[in-house]
Amino acid sequence: MSSYEALAASYDGLMADASYCRRAAFLDRLLKKSAIPVHSVLDLACGTGTISCLLAQQGYQVIATDGSEEMLTQAMGKAVALGEGMPLFLQQDMTRLRLAEPVDAAVSTLDSLNYLTREKDVRETFHRVWRWLRPGGQFIFDVNTPYKLQRMDGQIYMDETEETCCVWRTFFSQRTQVCTYQVDLFQLRPDGAWERTFEEHRERAWSRAQFCAWLEEAGFEKITVTGDLSLRSPREDADRWIIRARKPLAKEEK
Repeated sequence: MSSYEALAASYDGLMADASYCRRAAFLDRLLKKSAIPVHSVLDLACGTGTISCLLAQQGYQVIATDGSEEMLTQAMGKAVALGEGMPLFLQQDMTRLRLAEPVDAAVSTLDSLNYLTREKDVRETFHRVWRWLRPGGQFIFDVNTPYKLQRMDGQIYMDETEETCCVWRTFFSQRTQVCTYQVDLFQLRPDGAWERTFEEHRERAWSRAQFCAWLEEAGFEKITVTGDLSLRSPREDADRWIIRARKPLAKEEK
């Protein structure tokens, strides 16, 4: 079963502790410090659209893309309440990003970039984001660190709500630097029985040096790496990095 095909409907309940409001507020502060005024924002790999909707509520024109039809269905369902200010949702793979016009900024949250397990896909995604950013636009994304993904090897996690129970088994390969999540999801049916489904997710551990080199290769400048929801340099044992980069300003704007 493809990633998030079964998990999509239960994702928000299982991610209740993801600090979405704090994350959206942090992004808003960074966007307000952009070299150019930010009106339009791309939410790359938006998932169920929580960050997309929060940014839209803050007044941004949001274009949100994701490769999962099931996740986008959940996103559009929650965005309806925003009326005319709701994000525009597009089903697109990160490596095939294509917009109608450039945006003022791009964000990607909750380790979406880790799901790109091939170097060529990360590099292509960075080139695509650079292509669809206006000069001076920021690209802000977070990733799980190699430290976190390696530490997850052999672990078992469980998340549950009244109607779902999710068991995650994680395995890290030193050879491929990939962390595999094997997910057993149990969902309560209307007849009182529990239905079991299985998914497998894979995240790649990439180094700071790799991300920075590929961003530079794509044309970005002013690349910084900080701790999660912080402007400080990350600790060695940080679980998450926030990486920021800027597309150079047009010559007449410098």
